[in-house]
Amino acid sequence: MRAWPRARATLLAWLRARATLLVLALVGVVALAACAPIAGTTTAASPVPLPGSFAPLVRRVLPTVVNIAFTERVTDADRLALIPPALRGTPLGRELRRRFAGQDEAIAGAGSGFIISPDGIVVTNNHVIAHAERILVSLPDGTEWPARVLGRDPPTDIAVLKIDPPHPLVAARWGNSRNVQVGDWILAAGNPFGLGGSVTAGIVSAEGRSLGGGPFDRFLQLDAPINPGNSGGPTFDLNGLVVGMTTAIVSPSGGSVGIGFAIPSNLVRRVAEALIAHGSVARGWLGVAIGAAKGAGPGVPVANVTPGGPAAAAGLAAGDRILAVNEAPVRTPDALIRAVADLPPGTIAHLDVRRGAARLRLDVTLGRRPPDAPH
Repeated sequence: MRAWPRARATLLAWLRARATLLVLALVGVVALAACAPIAGTTTAASPVPLPGSFAPLVRRVLPTVVNIAFTERVTDADRLALIPPALRGTPLGRELRRRFAGQDEAIAGAGSGFIISPDGIVVTNNHVIAHAERILVSLPDGTEWPARVLGRDPPTDIAVLKIDPPHPLVAARWGNSRNVQVGDWILAAGNPFGLGGSVTAGIVSAEGRSLGGGPFDRFLQLDAPINPGNSGGPTFDLNGLVVGMTTAIVSPSGGSVGIGFAIPSNLVRRVAEALIAHGSVARGWLGVAIGAAKGAGPGVPVANVTPGGPAAAAGLAAGDRILAVNEAPVRTPDALIRAVADLPPGTIAHLDVRRGAARLRLDVTLGRRPPDAPH
């Protein structure tokens, strides 16, 4: 009888060992299954093979990326604006004003850009060159060329430059940013801290981000390390196509914390083409002040109508709610602004409007959006 407890204990130990081996085997299968999409070549969710190295992609795209150096004038007013309000009017504030007086000087800065035409057309951020007195573009081969501004569009922070090299350049190829999905791999290239051509990799973290800069904010959020100086640089997909232009970072320290933003390539391309052709971007304009789209049903409420403006001429009135533009629903003020701004001035826009209990169709011949128009 004493042999049974020992035999029973032996049997239980054997069963526990078998169970442990089975669990480990199952965990191994799950781990292999989880790693298969990364180690393999193509999956249903990832139509482009993931590279073992980004080096071949970098070799293809880096010749299209340029460094931008600029100088801008810093005036007394610029320096005085740096004096904290609490010090203004104090002895220390007056001493700082005295030291700053007459100290206009040129300072240097750096940014990034990319070539979109073999004849030397370069796209960058407007904020990179907005106050520049002199702009110098450095090509990947180390040559430098002075650049002139073909056009700037502050609402979207896009600018186009022109250099005149003696030979055709390698131009980047546009991608379709509408095809970009959260989780897609991207490669960001640029000139961080003025160090020269650099690349970083990451994924698209989110789409349609707004930073509060205006109605045209619809950024791709990236987790690739991006730093000051990367502004204006291209964001490539794994096919080497430009799907965005780096424009901003969120950083308490001034360096990368893994949250960067890029303007989608479809917007960059459309604005760049308009700047090349006309030097500016002509956008449609309704001529209304709009309120927050909250309560009282769908659509965007009209707070008031600009006298003599396009909306007034079409019969739009304060208190109306705009439901759709050309049959495309608009649910927020920014969505309405973008829908109208995407149409050229002179276009007849068909507005679906709710007035009280009635639903109307108004045809508005759009005007040209003023540069300082809030809506």
